[in-house]
Amino acid sequence: MDSMTHAQQLRPRLEQAVQYAQSALRNLVSNHPDEFPMYTEGGKWSLSGERWTNWCEGFLGGQLWMLSQHASDPAERAWFRQQAEHYSLLVEPRKFDRTVHDLGFVFLSTWKRWFDLTGDPARQAVVVQAGQTLAKRFQPKGQYLASFLGPHSLFIDIMMNVPVIFYAAKISGDQDLFNVARAHCDTTRRCIVREDGSTAHEGLFDLESGAFLGQSTQQGWKAESAWVRGLAWSLYGYGTVYTYTQDPADLATSEANAACYMRRCPSNGVPPNDFDEPNPPYPYESSAAAIAAGGLWQLAKLVSDPQKSETYRGYALTILDSLTQAEFLGGMTPGWEGLLKRGIYHLGKGLGVDESVMWGDYFFLETVTKVLEDVR
Repeated sequence: MDSMTHAQQLRPRLEQAVQYAQSALRNLVSNHPDEFPMYTEGGKWSLSGERWTNWCEGFLGGQLWMLSQHASDPAERAWFRQQAEHYSLLVEPRKFDRTVHDLGFVFLSTWKRWFDLTGDPARQAVVVQAGQTLAKRFQPKGQYLASFLGPHSLFIDIMMNVPVIFYAAKISGDQDLFNVARAHCDTTRRCIVREDGSTAHEGLFDLESGAFLGQSTQQGWKAESAWVRGLAWSLYGYGTVYTYTQDPADLATSEANAACYMRRCPSNGVPPNDFDEPNPPYPYESSAAAIAAGGLWQLAKLVSDPQKSETYRGYALTILDSLTQAEFLGGMTPGWEGLLKRGIYHLGKGLGVDESVMWGDYFFLETVTKVLEDVR
C-alpha cells in the first residue's frame, strides 16, 4: 500500500485525534487558566511537579494555534484563536530569557505561527529577539550553544532550537547570527552525532581551551547509549536547519538519524526511552515517536529521491497508525487529560513516566494536522 492511500485510510482516526485535542485543550485552559503543565500524573495534568528546567511553555500555545486553524467549526476556531493569542502573550517576556537553551521551542511554536497567519511585523520581531537572545549562549572557544546546565554542556535538544537563530539571521540580515547557528550545528554533528546515525544526549567541553571532552547523558541509559528522544530531536532539527542552509551535510545528518530510528525501532514505530537499555522498564516513549513522525514527514519533502520520500512518509504514517490507537491515544481512556499516553519526561528523576507530556501532545498534533492538510 502506498503512503498516500495509507494516509487516506488513517484520515478518520486523525480527525478523531483532532476532535479529542479540542476537548482536552478546552478543558485544560478552562480548568487551569494561565497554567503551563508539563506532564500528567495518573493521567491528570500536574501543576506542581518538578520541572527540572522551564522549556515547555510554548507547546500549549502552539496547540491552541493549530486548533485555531483545524477546529471543527468557525466558533470553535475563533475561541481557540483567542486563547492562542492569550497564551502567546503570556510567554512574550521570555524573549529575553538567557537562562535556557529552549527559546526555539517557546517562540517558533507560538509567535512564529502568529506571524505566519497575520504577517504582522511586530509578531515577527518577537521571534527575532528570541533568536538573538538564544545566540548569546554561544561559546566561542568550543563553537557551540551551551545548555541550561552551564557553559560546559551541549545538548542534542538544541538542534530543535537553533532554527530560531537561523530565522533571526534571515530576517535581520545579521551574518554573525547565521555563523553562530552554523557553527553550533557543525560542532554538534562532529561531537555527538555518531557514525551509525545515533546521538548522544550531551557533549562536555573544557571551558579554558574549548576542547571536546566526551559524551554524556542526562536522560538516557548511559553516555554512549542512544536516548531516543534526542535522536528524534536531531532528525527533525537537522532537517529544519537544512531548510535554512541548503547544506547537503545537514540533510545527510537528518537522513542518518532517520535510518537509525527506523532500523532500531519496534515494528509499530514507537521506541523505548533508550535503544540500548537492556530490559527497559517501560516499553514505549511515545513523545519520541511523535517527534520522529514529524521529522520524517518533513524529510519526505526535503529529499529529491521519490523512493526515499515514500519510505519516510510511509514510516511516519506507521507511527501515527500506532499512536491513534487505544494503547496511546488519551481520548480512549476515560478521565485521561492528555492527548498522547505512554510518554516519558525524565526516567531517572521519575518525572512524567508513562504519562502524557506536553511536547509529545504538541508534536503529535502538529504531525496529524500536517498529514490532514496534505491529504485534503
